Amino acid sequence: MPRMLDVSDDVRAEIGDEEADRLLAGENAPGSYDCTSCRTPGDSEQERTSTVLFIGDETAVLAFAHATCLPSQVVQVTEEQLQGAVRSISPGGVPAEAAPEQAVLGVTSGLVLINGELHPALVVEPTGPIVRPGSTDVGDDFLPLLIEQGFMPVTELNSVPPVLHGWSVLLAMGQLHAVLQPGTGGGSPVAWWQAHQALQVAESWRAAANKHQQVLLFAAPVGSIGRQPREDLLRDALDKAAANGKLVGATLPLAGT
Repeated sequence: MPRMLDVSDDVRAEIGDEEADRLLAGENAPGSYDCTSCRTPGDSEQERTSTVLFIGDETAVLAFAHATCLPSQVVQVTEEQLQGAVRSISPGGVPAEAAPEQAVLGVTSGLVLINGELHPALVVEPTGPIVRPGSTDVGDDFLPLLIEQGFMPVTELNSVPPVLHGWSVLLAMGQLHAVLQPGTGGGSPVAWWQAHQALQVAESWRAAANKHQQVLLFAAPVGSIGRQPREDLLRDALDKAAANGKLVGATLPLAGT
């Protein structure tokens, strides 16, 4: 049975023609797999499947995704992220049911009024505590890690946070694709957060982003903001998190349109 695999030119360039052809012939492609995007089972004999190559500083991992979730592509990640992924998918790692649930970054877009002007904002809140890579601590290091990257504590939303150089928000064709951070050693930027599927943003949000050419990014630990259905409720939650010392922020240049 032919495998219904997509191998992009970028992936082929990284793994070589020989390996790509072997994958397409089904010699070392999995029949069934867990989609690297949505984490549900897939079958490369029954449905179109994308090959996704994650490349860290020293390691590369080939993963598979439903073609409806992700196109075949090369994704640059940090070595820590990659080692975590390898542990979760390799037999030598912790069994899946024993491994703690990987925290995912939830992102909400909204307009925030500061000094009488509406600014486009993204609010990031993980689904669980974030601990330092390699740490066995059970605390939450999300805000300290971001402060080390240059984010500033926000105690009240009365001014725009400082610009964080090297970071950017990637908007393409009116959709939110990623938040990029500087690559290691001055290399090309890598995704700090990447949408499984590009997120639609409101026309008013996009207009404000194009006007300012920058986006405010606020981040809070799990349980601080929640999924707020309206911008006024989102603002209330931000104000509360700031007052409780649980909010950091930065202004990120806009990449794309």
